[in-house]
Amino acid sequence: MTGWYRDGFCRTDAADVGQHTVCCQVNDSFLSYSKAQGNDLSTPMPQFDFPGLKPGDHWCICAARWLQAYADGMAPPVILERCEQSALEVIPLELLKELALPGDDASIPSQEAP
Repeated sequence: MTGWYRDGFCRTDAADVGQHTVCCQVNDSFLSYSKAQGNDLSTPMPQFDFPGLKPGDHWCICAARWLQAYADGMAPPVILERCEQSALEVIPLELLKELALPGDDASIPSQEAP
């Protein structure tokens, strides 16, 4: 289950230093890119109860990391309805909409942390 709170949404709080606010659907290209950048998301890490991601999985990533991947032409598609509004402090909405998955309502809901 993805999300800072492991609830399927990319909500966050002050303890989330990386601001994991962008919900994406990872693909082979992004997983390879992320690994090359030093963030291996595909290798299981049982000590952290992390099974490793595979293409098609949904995962909350750092807004700055997504923007960097976008600039490098490697950003994965996003699920806007599961992103947190604070992602817009880092990423223009137009960029997120550009890579929104088909069928997404193209809006980021206002979400309160539990």
